[in-house]
Amino acid sequence: MKVILKVDVKGQGKAGEVKNVADAYAKNVLFKKNLAVEATPGNLKAFAAKQRRAQEAAEEELNEAKRLKEKLEKETIVVTTKAGEGGRVFGSVTSKQIADALKSMGYKIDKRKIELEHPIKALGFTKVPVKLHHDVVAMLNVHVQEA
Repeated sequence: MKVILKVDVKGQGKAGEVKNVADAYAKNVLFKKNLAVEATPGNLKAFAAKQRRAQEAAEEELNEAKRLKEKLEKETIVVTTKAGEGGRVFGSVTSKQIADALKSMGYKIDKRKIELEHPIKALGFTKVPVKLHHDVVAMLNVHVQEA
């Protein structure tokens, strides 16, 4: 019997694949656990339409990330903090502080997407990578000023 796998099934295949399996396995395991559907022409057409919609949504998400990258790279984020002699910052500037500064400017970016190798410990300008999408990384200009 031909089935369309809804999820990855160990030993059978990945989600979305059309596989030929034993009738009893399909009826007693795959259909009962809602892991697959029978590969009828109607189900194949519906599954293809679903995949097409998912592809379009992924492309739109990528385009949105590229537009946001262009906007962010033109901005300079200003973070104020206490500093001592020689421009050394008391403590450090973290990704949370940068995310809060972005939020106050109207951008909603999660602090986990801001990829600081090390917290910023000096006054001045720093380039900080922000991962907006798995293919799109924006370089953010962060200016740390003394409060």
